[in-house]
Amino acid sequence: MQALERSMKIAALLSDADQGEMSISELSAQSGLALSTMHRILQGMARQRMVEQDEQTKLYRLGPVWMEYGLRLYDSMDYVTKIRPELERLSREVKESVYLSRPSGNEAIVMERIDSEENPIRINDPLGIRIPLHIGAANKAILAAMPEDRVRRIVETLIPEEKRDDFYIKLQQIRDAGFAESHGERTPGTASVAVAVKDGLGEVIGAVSIGFLDYGLEIERLAYLSEKVMEAGDRIGRKLGAG
Repeated sequence: MQALERSMKIAALLSDADQGEMSISELSAQSGLALSTMHRILQGMARQRMVEQDEQTKLYRLGPVWMEYGLRLYDSMDYVTKIRPELERLSREVKESVYLSRPSGNEAIVMERIDSEENPIRINDPLGIRIPLHIGAANKAILAAMPEDRVRRIVETLIPEEKRDDFYIKLQQIRDAGFAESHGERTPGTASVAVAVKDGLGEVIGAVSIGFLDYGLEIERLAYLSEKVMEAGDRIGRKLGAG
């Protein structure tokens, strides 16, 4: 188990590294593992194609096995296949980047992104990024659609007690409006609107969101984007058998 935990820690360091590469000494320093231990673990990970080493620079990067597993998981998620045409339609309509996020514990993962070919300015949240569920329109939309007991467990983990009442009020406002919006929470000058997506069993499987620039945003434009993301949410829900 210790070897597995160490391997996953090394993989996490490499995934967050600048340019996606690190030297063995950098990995050793950031992980707190001795060089000899790090060398032994990297050799084992390389045999499993979990990491690979550049022959010229000697730097390590994540190996191809992660992509292979990720693609298998991605292809196994039939709902993504069903949803993608609606994401593409929404992106064409609003001429903005559109995202699909999926809850995972107390976070949400960006599973899909569709960029508009007609808009050179993009809000570029990378695929696979994990964001705490109390941050951003998509994540708040997910939380607002969850059962109350689950919401409270997550909120009590993520938010200080003195701020929880205001946050619960915000979630109720999202339920009443039918969508969530966020302005500059993660990146100044950007905004998003989002709706939760449920499957045929009523389970919240994620959220669809539109990312756009907040600068010079007119009320009419915000209303239009909100309307369009709700329409997309309704279409997706019907495809998945909800409601």
